Amino acid sequence: MSSTQSLPDALARVVVDPAELLKDLVRINSVNPGLVSGAEGESGIADYVSGWLEQHGFTVTRLEETPGRPSIVGIAKGSGGGKSLMFNGHLDTVTLAGYDGDPLEPRIEDGKMFGRGTFDMKAGIAAIMVAAATAALQPHRGDIIVALVADEEFGSAGTEEVLRHFTADSAIVSEPTHEDVVIAHRGFAWFDVTIHGVAAHGSRPDLGVDAIAKAGRFLTGLDQLTRKLADGTQHPTLKGGNIHASLIRGGEEISSYPAECTISLERRTLPGENADVVEAELRAILDEAAAADPGFRYTLIRGLERQPFEVSPDEPIVQALLSAAKDTTGQELTLRGEPFWTDAALMLEAGIPGLLFGVDGGGAHAATEWIELDSLARVTNVLAHTTMNYCN
Repeated sequence: MSSTQSLPDALARVVVDPAELLKDLVRINSVNPGLVSGAEGESGIADYVSGWLEQHGFTVTRLEETPGRPSIVGIAKGSGGGKSLMFNGHLDTVTLAGYDGDPLEPRIEDGKMFGRGTFDMKAGIAAIMVAAATAALQPHRGDIIVALVADEEFGSAGTEEVLRHFTADSAIVSEPTHEDVVIAHRGFAWFDVTIHGVAAHGSRPDLGVDAIAKAGRFLTGLDQLTRKLADGTQHPTLKGGNIHASLIRGGEEISSYPAECTISLERRTLPGENADVVEAELRAILDEAAAADPGFRYTLIRGLERQPFEVSPDEPIVQALLSAAKDTTGQELTLRGEPFWTDAALMLEAGIPGLLFGVDGGGAHAATEWIELDSLARVTNVLAHTTMNYCN
């Protein structure tokens, strides 16, 4: 009997409803302390998923370079000769503050489950845990790896730590995608531009140089770059890149000329673009301003960079998931891109091509958050089929 034909038996043996598992996960406070000082973090939920995976036959490793910020990796070893598949999902959530109702008490209404983290992304965790455990009950040649990571909502330290210790042939990140298959997303690069002036008393324009006023030249150029990017080369699914001024800081007091004005920028990048491209764009604006105004002086400093993500529709894991969806639901899934960044880019940088596939719902980071329960069941089923087919 094929692995596809065996799936109902495997599901019966796992005896886990992903919706019931999701309820348990939602009840565990896992707010990221990088976002909310003193928050619970991932220790409690890591204990829970570690025990669950061990009960379902996985060999579990706890990674915790930063105390109190653990990531859990469970492995169901294959018999050999097959491809290995790594699931990735993040254990942390954003704040509970401002949530409408009890954020830690899952509520079911009209086929939906409400609660903090249901959509982003504890439903994805429940789906990959049940799917991986289901597939692990069948003969499989490749390793099935479940990486449940800390800190995705802030710095992605969990996935970075996992990738220093584990690898795989392909990956599935079960971020919520409304049951589409995401094969591309933007990256980003942060920069600080500091325009230099000369501090002086407000009554002495002969001595002072107003850094904030001179920053206006740069901001005008930045606005022109924004329009250029919007009208420029468009990616098939991601459209154009974009840039914005996020923060501006300058001056000491109202009665003084400001010596400095610092503008913090974020540029969202497309596949093929990186921080070098962005720096060249910014220096072109700044150097043009300096050529027009001999008193214009600046410093440009790079900050954090995260690479864009893109895989081919012909990538084996993409084709395996599309085929599994067709077999289980009869649907042709949509391939598309996302504008935001995810840990899938880190995995691709580490040599693990993958995709994003997850549930339908809404309210990520919002006052009300929910998932469609029927969608959770479908996603779990598709992921189980994908794993059994790909790993063999």
